[in-house]
Amino acid sequence: MLQEFKDFAMKGNVVDLAIGVIIGGAFGKIVESMVADIIMPIIGAITGGIDFSNLYLSLGAKVAAGTGYADAKKAGAMLGYGNFLTFVVNFLIIAWVLFLVVKAMNKMKKAEVPAPAAAPEPSDEVKLLTQIRDALKK
Repeated sequence: MLQEFKDFAMKGNVVDLAIGVIIGGAFGKIVESMVADIIMPIIGAITGGIDFSNLYLSLGAKVAAGTGYADAKKAGAMLGYGNFLTFVVNFLIIAWVLFLVVKAMNKMKKAEVPAPAAAPEPSDEVKLLTQIRDALKK
């Protein structure tokens, strides 16, 4: 049973999937940082300095104006639409990058022209018949 598990775990697809998950996690962190540290501050500057991570709507709890989202959540139910907007931007960036990767891979596949197949070597029987035909022509 241990050998069967080892054979399963070492199959190419399982190892490829594990590598893909690890790289995907790292890629997710890169995109998250790009959105949080580059894109959202630019959007915040364009919209007048709004910090999207602190945009929320109180659902009944009394919260002082200017309270951060994390502190406001402690006071009661909050609708944190700023975080939602950040995650939507994350998703759109990831989807766009994956679209570009798939498009590039498809383009590379089309660019690969298969080498023309060499004519198969004639069988011994065909060679013999060819020699007989050539001899009869003479």
